[in-house]
Amino acid sequence: MKNIICLLFFSLSFISFGQITHKRKLSMLGSPFEMTVVAKDTIQADFYIDMAVAEVKRIENLISDWIPGSQISNVNNNAGIKAVKVDKEVFNLIERAIKVSQITSGAFDISYASMDKIWKFDGSMTTMPSEEAIKNSVSKIGYKKIILNAKEQTVFLKMEGMKLGLGGIGQGYIADKVKELLKNKGCLSGIVNVSGDINAWGKQTNGKPWTVAIVNPMNKNKIFATFSLDDSAVETSGSYEKYVIFNGIRYAHIIDPRTGYPAQGVVSVSIFARQTEIADALATGVFVLGVETGLDLVNQLKGIECIIVDDKGEIHTSKNIDIKKFN
Repeated sequence: MKNIICLLFFSLSFISFGQITHKRKLSMLGSPFEMTVVAKDTIQADFYIDMAVAEVKRIENLISDWIPGSQISNVNNNAGIKAVKVDKEVFNLIERAIKVSQITSGAFDISYASMDKIWKFDGSMTTMPSEEAIKNSVSKIGYKKIILNAKEQTVFLKMEGMKLGLGGIGQGYIADKVKELLKNKGCLSGIVNVSGDINAWGKQTNGKPWTVAIVNPMNKNKIFATFSLDDSAVETSGSYEKYVIFNGIRYAHIIDPRTGYPAQGVVSVSIFARQTEIADALATGVFVLGVETGLDLVNQLKGIECIIVDDKGEIHTSKNIDIKKFN
């Protein structure tokens, strides 16, 4: 449901003050994964990154709906049949995801995986799906149909055929857990980038903060702002490439789980927060809500800021972001 499109790193890879910046790029979770750490030497750096990779795999085996034996797959396989006991870590993540669904009025919903894939954004669609087909495509979606039992630590999906997909929050959660692990193991500085879900801590070897650049999705060669990440996170959801146009109306590949219709009016949403998990989930939710409603929501949330680019290329920001300040 998300397409990360406008983040660039300014990180320096050199030896300074007895420390090095070490970076490793991998493919994990079906997406690019990049880990950058500051360490005393490459041996220590590889030790940290190996731990990060192991943590990603550990969590993936718990929450991926693509892995047959995962706890989420077990929940999905028992939809409409019985409640499934899960680890506290998984239960708590689902519980937090539902809270995001509540504050976004269902614009973010982890039961989106129940959706029938009737929209095609590969150029093969020549006509819009019928209203009936669109309505039916989301009939099994609904976070209110996810029944949690805190005492028994179980998850039950009320309808047969329902599915949970944690892709819209899970990668952010993984980024947070990797950061937490490495900090606890003594890594004083680094960046974890799980397919564009980015969390940074500490400083670069030159003593400067880690910096990300936000690229205008309507012109990828143009950076309209750079931001320092001070023990914080950023996530961008975008649709500048995957969309269809019918009757002069642009329909993005990010679908509103409440209606079955693609989101309109927005090209990208960047969310800044302390935790990547909340940035990840809110980026999708705000994208679906649109400029006015999305900004209104963000402006009510403490410690959350956002930048929205609409489909006309205009830039909108939450109340505590001044783009001119960061140009």
